[in-house]
Formats: sequence, C-alpha cells, structure tokens
Amino acid sequence: MLNRIRHLLLGSPLPTQRLGEERLNKIRALAAFSPDALSSIAYANQEIYLGLVVAGGAGLSLTFPIGLAITGLLVLVALSYFQTIHGYPTGGGSYVVARQNLGTLPGLVAGAALLIGYLLTAAVSLTAGVEAIASAFPFLWSHRVSASLALLTVIALLNLRGLRESGTLMAIPVYLFLCTYLPLLGYGVVRLWVHRPELAAAAPPPGEPLTALLILRTFSAGCTALTGIEAISNGVPAFRPPEARNAGRTLLVMALLMALLFLGSTGLTQALAVVAPVQETILSALARRLLGTGPLYVLIQVSTMLILVVAANTSFAGFPRLAMILARDGFLPRQLTSLGDRLVFANGILLLGGATGLLIVAFGGDSHALVPLFAVGVFLAFTLSQAGMVVHWWRNRDGTWWLKAALNSVGALATGTTVIVMGFTKFAQGAWITLLLIPLLVVTFLRIRAHYRQVAEQLSMHGLPPSLKPGCSRGKPMLSTWPTGTPERPGTPGFSPPAWWVMPSVP
Repeated sequence: MLNRIRHLLLGSPLPTQRLGEERLNKIRALAAFSPDALSSIAYANQEIYLGLVVAGGAGLSLTFPIGLAITGLLVLVALSYFQTIHGYPTGGGSYVVARQNLGTLPGLVAGAALLIGYLLTAAVSLTAGVEAIASAFPFLWSHRVSASLALLTVIALLNLRGLRESGTLMAIPVYLFLCTYLPLLGYGVVRLWVHRPELAAAAPPPGEPLTALLILRTFSAGCTALTGIEAISNGVPAFRPPEARNAGRTLLVMALLMALLFLGSTGLTQALAVVAPVQETILSALARRLLGTGPLYVLIQVSTMLILVVAANTSFAGFPRLAMILARDGFLPRQLTSLGDRLVFANGILLLGGATGLLIVAFGGDSHALVPLFAVGVFLAFTLSQAGMVVHWWRNRDGTWWLKAALNSVGALATGTTVIVMGFTKFAQGAWITLLLIPLLVVTFLRIRAHYRQVAEQLSMHGLPPSLKPGCSRGKPMLSTWPTGTPERPGTPGFSPPAWWVMPSVP
C-alpha cells in the first residue's frame, strides 16, 4: 500500500536509459538558468528601499546611484564568469574551480557557501513570491508561512517526480515575467517624461540620519540582485554544441536583462518617489502607481510570484547535484549519491525541502529577515571561484592568459571586498549565522571524510596473512597479496616460511 501511495504521488519508476538530458538551445537555456538571477530584483529592490527609507527623502534619493554601483559590480561578475565558461567548458562550479586550483580547504569553503546559498535561495524566493502576491491580495499577509510551505511542498513533489529544469513549463514564468516587466518599465519612462509632476509623491520624513554605514549596509543588501549569475557556468554541458560559445552568449544576454530590469526599476522608484506601505513590496507599489489596481497590475504580481517560485526550483536542481559531488568525494554521506526511482537525487531533494521548511517557519516567512544570511555565502563562493580562475590561467598561460587572469583578479577583488562589507554591515542582522555555519560545515565535511577513511582502513586486507584473504585457497597463498612486512617471498633465494604459513601440497 505504501508503494502504491508513493507511486501515485511521485510516479512509477523510470528506466535508467532515460537519465540523459536533452541539450538546450539558447532560448530554452535562458529560461532554465536565469530565473534566480532575473527574479532577484524583487527582493534586491525591496532591500534597497527598506535600507534607505529610514533616512527619508535624502535616503531614497540614493536609490538609483546605489543601483548603478551594483550594476557595475554585476558587469564585473558577468565578465568573470564568462571567462569561467571558457576555462571550464565541462562545467565549472565554484566548488570544482576552487578545489582544483586553490586546494581542498578553499574548495570545501566554497562548497559549504554554495549549499547555504542554495538553501537560502529557496527560502528567500518562496517567501518573496508570497509577499509579491500578498501585495495584491492583502489577506494573505497573515498566512505567509503556510502559503510558503504549500508552495515548497508542491515544488519538492514535482522534483521528486523527476521534473526537469529544462521543461517547457519552467520557461513560461520566465518569459511571462520579461514580457510584463520590460513593457511596464518602458511605460513608466514614457509616463515619467509626460506626466512627471502628477506622478511624483511626497517623500517620507527621515527617521535616521543618512550615514556612510547606512549606505554601505544598503549596498550590501542590494547586492543580492547578483545571485544566480553563476548558474550558467555550472551548467555548460547542458547547452547544444558549441557549448562554451552558446553558454557565454546566453550569460551576456542574461546579464543585460538583469541590468535593464534592475536599473529601470530603481530609477523609476526614485524618480517617482514611490513609497510602499508596510504590507506591500516596493515593486508592487511601483506597478500600482503606474497601472492602478486593475488586471494588468494583478498580472504583474502573479508573474513576479511565478518567477520567484521557479527561482526556488533552481535550488532543487543545484543543491542535490552539489551534495552528490561532495558525497562522491567523501565529504557527505554516500546516501546522497543514490538516484531514486525517478532518476533524481531524492535524498538531496528531501534534505533541501526539510531545511527550507525549517527556515521559513523559524523566520516567520519574512524574506527581509532571511536576506542578511543570504548574500555572504553567495559572494564568498563568487570570490573563491574567481580566485581559482586566476590560478587556472596562470598555470595554463595560453594566448591572452594575462588578460583573462587580470579580469578574474578584478572580479575576485570586487566580490571579496563586497563580502567584507556584507560581513561588517550585516553581522548583527544575521550574517553571523552564515559566517558561523560555513566553518562548521567544513569541519563536518572533514570529519565525514575521516570517518570513511577510518572505515576503509579497518576493512582493508592490507597486511593480513594470505590464508585470510579472499581468493586464497587452502594451503595455496596468493603471492600477489603476500604481506608487505615479510622480506622474503616464496620462490626467492633464502626463503624460509613463517610459522603460520602452510606449505603448498605437492600434486
């Protein structure tokens, strides 16, 4: 009966021959790898607004300049990962790049940061998606936790059924979001040009002074707009040949769309002096200002929620794969390497689903409370990946290696500086949790590997008498497994058998 229920929920077992994935063209690949990056403007804009609104009109006047600075960082990171794609055409995740070029310990730090990043991406995306739809339907604000958990359950079940991130259904929310938000921003620019005096609103009174610390804190929170930009470099083998060239072009298109969405939304928010009520997101307030509360506004909010849900789904594709790689290398339990009946890493999916649910409940479904934990791990992985690429180019030294190394050096320096700023400005708001979890995870990885090595040593036949080893028939020891501590071997001059050895019988 339990098997019947499981097959009803998850589907019948699939043959292993269906494990191979279809290669993606650039249009489908953009839909598969960009949801996390494109949807990040929803919570990044919200964090910038919440960081600056406490300083009133003086603070909100810095919305676009901060957005411009973050866009500059986006360009640097995108160009750096463009180099990673061509340096690792078989897929260069931060863990792989850091471990191969910087060593095991930096690789494990990158792996721990990525696991935390995937976990928090799922939690932040789901809670931000619920907040987006709750802005249009305010009665949902009091049910944010239950709504987020319901969406999480649906995503987990779909992934346990073997849902592929390249599926057509995953592309619909992405292109719906682009086809609604880009025209909204264009319409906003036209309205601003024609009716600016009518649209401008009064700025809120300041509650705190505008200080350098407040600006840095807001900048570090807004840098969450860059999350997900590394996804394409991790999945280069999924592209159609030539893989590296197609992946590189898709990355540049995704970065351009991110820049347009982010700069357009921050610029309009500042120019129109948009202020959001307590139970509404800043993007919802912007859409409401331009479109009113009609069907188009509701469509905007629905598309925002859908792309955020799909962004959470990318974590269910990335987390189990990374956990499988770490487990294959001996740093996580080997059960995470097992494929389920539906040809997915079911144990990794269940682990991610359970941990995400705990985070959503612990933080009350509030994306603003989760974001400080989020960005530090992501940018730490960025930094280690780019530093690893510098070493990669230095070792290969082919063609214009020095230019590629310089570009990755600038990227590593920029993201490393951002990590320091985030750790300093967001430490008391929750970044300390991530800074504590990463070394704890690294220690756990090392302890797990030590455990597996100890078990392997205890099960090893090395040093045992030949008569106790498999393949040794009675009275006929295997010469190839003769104890290494014995200086003489049968058939060598001066051989004298030890007391435990039984002489071979003569036929």
